[in-house]
Amino acid sequence: MRTLALLLLFGLPTYAQLHFGGATTSQRVGLIHAGNNPAELANLNSRYEVQLFAVSANANNNKIGFGDLFGSERFENLLFSGTEAVDLRFDGEIYGPGFGYKSGRWAFALASKAYGRLDLVDVDVNIGDALTTATINALITGVTTIDNNSNQRLNGTTWGEIGFGSAYTFLDDGTHKFSGGATFKLLFPGSYANFGADRFSGTISNNLGDVTLTDAQANLNIAYSGNLGNEFTKFGDYARSLFGRLGGVAADFGVNYRFTDEADPGNYRINAGLSLRNLGSMKFRSANNSDTNYVLSVQGVESLDLNQFQNVESLEEVEDLLLASGYLNRTENTKTDFKVKLPTVFSAYADVRIVPKFYASVYLQQKLGQDDANDQITYQNTISVTPRLALEDFEIWSNWTRNEISGVSGGIGFRAYGFYVGSGSIITNLLSDNKQADAFIGYGFGLD
Repeated sequence: MRTLALLLLFGLPTYAQLHFGGATTSQRVGLIHAGNNPAELANLNSRYEVQLFAVSANANNNKIGFGDLFGSERFENLLFSGTEAVDLRFDGEIYGPGFGYKSGRWAFALASKAYGRLDLVDVDVNIGDALTTATINALITGVTTIDNNSNQRLNGTTWGEIGFGSAYTFLDDGTHKFSGGATFKLLFPGSYANFGADRFSGTISNNLGDVTLTDAQANLNIAYSGNLGNEFTKFGDYARSLFGRLGGVAADFGVNYRFTDEADPGNYRINAGLSLRNLGSMKFRSANNSDTNYVLSVQGVESLDLNQFQNVESLEEVEDLLLASGYLNRTENTKTDFKVKLPTVFSAYADVRIVPKFYASVYLQQKLGQDDANDQITYQNTISVTPRLALEDFEIWSNWTRNEISGVSGGIGFRAYGFYVGSGSIITNLLSDNKQADAFIGYGFGLD
């Protein structure tokens, strides 16, 4: 388990959850706009739109700042320092080839997409320290009592999707334009791992590097499927399982409003939208599938040796060691196929022209699920503000975001024709000890 802390910082690409910040409110509308709101298909700049690729990667946490990466302090010590529980999220989106078509009041699109995620949710720092650094600090002795009412989770997920989108313009009188859209998605679950410890209580003792757990009680969920069941600390296991077999469906819905000056129809005054995304779930099926709920109980003079988990790299190993200890009791039969809920999210945005060629947008994102549920893929609540200079074939913007885990971050991006690149955190990483790192890049083009 010690390798996990290093993995969280180095082993995966830096994947937080406002993807393509600034680019999705760009003047040139492409398929990444439709990924945010399917009604935006009605605003495609060209009759035909081709998406070659787009990648957005983001990592954020509530403990480790960008400047800490260059210090001498061990990362495990930084991650599990203080008293605040650890929240750390990696998540990435990859758009594959996609195609859009607009004719009259109708617009259609076909797009492919893949996701990869690794999350630590509300992990108690004392547990994390005991599993990663206790034997390193072998001269330390101490006793820590834990009474945690939250569900602490380690969760990894990969999946792919193919989306079929359409939009229809209900009204367009040259000044006001109102459109609605929907995307129906086929889901291809790849791999999954979840370790949840709900209502954990117990005493951790460190006696010169010998770490034990006594007087412990917790409700555990151990679930895994595919590559992440065998190994969850290597990026290759995520990359190899982005697309699995068909295992679910989901849908996005949205509406869009545009207010345009008749004297300048190529540039809107207001572009606003609402969307509800990721309504659905997916079922994981694999030869090594397992989803089991347990009760962990260590009572009286009994003790659980925590040192045995130091180099464990799979949830199956964790499960086997706990079962062998005799302190784990199954509370329901193991499920060989199990469902996982997508992170349903509500979004609202408005992009407003302040003066000719200068715009400012506001974007709000609110999750509708709870991150502590073992069958729920996590998401983050976010609000962002983006001022932007927009010329016909070139744009530059600065995206400023606040999310519920890492706080405020700011970055910069630009578009030249159909190519765009940026980061929503590079400014604050250079100026302060920001707790987020992200980047995105993509290219698409239109044909009339």
